[in-house]
Amino acid sequence: QVQLVESGGGLVQAGGSLRLSCAASGRAFSSYYMGWFRQAPGKEREFVAGVSWSGGRTYYGDSAKGRFTISREVAKNTVYLQMNSLKPEDTAVYYCAAHYEGATQLARLYDYWGQGTQVTVSS
Repeated sequence: QVQLVESGGGLVQAGGSLRLSCAASGRAFSSYYMGWFRQAPGKEREFVAGVSWSGGRTYYGDSAKGRFTISREVAKNTVYLQMNSLKPEDTAVYYCAAHYEGATQLARLYDYWGQGTQVTVSS
């Protein structure tokens, strides 16, 4: 069992920045691939970024490339999503998720999910 708790969401003006955090706990979560997803009202859940605990290799969805950075701090069991140059279209609930072994952008393959944190970007 893996538990994930997100934090760091909020209201920010367009062009601003936010850093989301995902604290992980449980058994052997270091074997999991960690992803950030987002879901806006009426839209499907979208892959934002992913990172492996072991090697730190990162992947980004098209909407995140060049603006967002995913990282992990092994000693703190925490994954971060640094979001810069935010746009109103980035408004969504952001979720942290864990997939057992292997990188994937498919939400249906992730085994554990956090409760989500709301990010609202005003114009």
